[in-house]
Amino acid sequence: MTSLPTGLRTLAVVQAGGQGSRMDVLTRERAKPALPFAATHSLIDFPLSCLAASGISDVWVSVQFQSSSLDTYLAGGRPWDLDRTRGGFRRITPEEGAGTAHETGFSHGNADGLFRMREAIRVFAPDVLVVMSADSIFSLDLQPVIARHLERGAEATLVTAEVGVQEAAHQMVVHSADGRVGKVDYKPDGQPEIGTVATEIFLYRPEGLLTELERLRREVHSEAEEPGDTGLGDFGDHLLPALVARGRVYAEPMSGYWKDVGRPQAYLQAHRDLLAGRVDVFDHPGRPVLGPAIAGRPGWIGEGSEIVDAMLGPGSRVRGRVVRSVLGPGVEVQAGAVVEDSVLLEDVLVEAGAQVRTAVVDRGARIGRGAQVGAAPAGTRLTDEAIALVGQDSVVGRGARVEAGARLEPGTRV
Repeated sequence: MTSLPTGLRTLAVVQAGGQGSRMDVLTRERAKPALPFAATHSLIDFPLSCLAASGISDVWVSVQFQSSSLDTYLAGGRPWDLDRTRGGFRRITPEEGAGTAHETGFSHGNADGLFRMREAIRVFAPDVLVVMSADSIFSLDLQPVIARHLERGAEATLVTAEVGVQEAAHQMVVHSADGRVGKVDYKPDGQPEIGTVATEIFLYRPEGLLTELERLRREVHSEAEEPGDTGLGDFGDHLLPALVARGRVYAEPMSGYWKDVGRPQAYLQAHRDLLAGRVDVFDHPGRPVLGPAIAGRPGWIGEGSEIVDAMLGPGSRVRGRVVRSVLGPGVEVQAGAVVEDSVLLEDVLVEAGAQVRTAVVDRGARIGRGAQVGAAPAGTRLTDEAIALVGQDSVVGRGARVEAGARLEPGTRV
């Protein structure tokens, strides 16, 4: 592990998100960072595990939407050894009744969110501010990244990854030469020419950051669309272009697997990658992916069942056929049922003879006898429109059919 200056104060802010509307029915009743991944983890595990392995113990988690869906899981930071007497874990939630109008209520983007907590950051007085999202699958040692950030005297460092140009269109595209960032394109129109994107892991020099946020707020406040909105939006809207123009923003490439799973296509594709052995985030003993232990008996596979390239969570029971799929804790697939190219979350029941293909089925859902949910896509390329999403506690009745690309709201009965 790279040695950092003695007494260095590093503060990490994990922006655990708003409503997560791109995930549609899967985030109606949960914060997106609480969304399960790989049967036994949640998205919030990846940034918190990264910080724990990197020796960063002062961690603030900012939650705005459905915060109760994360509270029990976070357990005050205990699973990541962040429950300290001094410092450690802190949960940041929207507040009303204090401060000016643009400091209270829900934020309107990650730059706006940082502006709202600027006084708390100023009081903490960190030497380095690490800001992360909780939307992606990755593993990273931050120690050398922080060291290079300090050596360069950077105002900001953007950890980058290489993705396909079609995927890059959904991200912040980063143009750099010899490490120095010359331009950022935030969710560009059309297909970008390169696939270098920001991974939503940012390092800032706090003093310059807060000064620039306050300057930009005065400049762009007129652009705000709602009362209480500063107009700052996301980092790629105003903040990073302004910092890039000052010439002290650097890119730090990440090796290994990284994927933003904030869309149904990306979420299911990441599970495809996992089953195909392309996800290396669990392969680093020195920085394990931590999270609360999931209680339950081991998964069970009955006589006559068929399991092909699949992952089964604790307490799952399979008598049917499961192919290239991930089953969460307590899932049951009865005899004659088929689950293919799908992710089933906790306590889903797939009754005898039912078929589930290219779908994500939320916890507590029931797929009745002989029912059909989703269908195999025509080609190998996955799209949001090809994936059926079944909301929490929905019931697909006996013999019913849910078309490919359908969206069933939580509690729906078909």
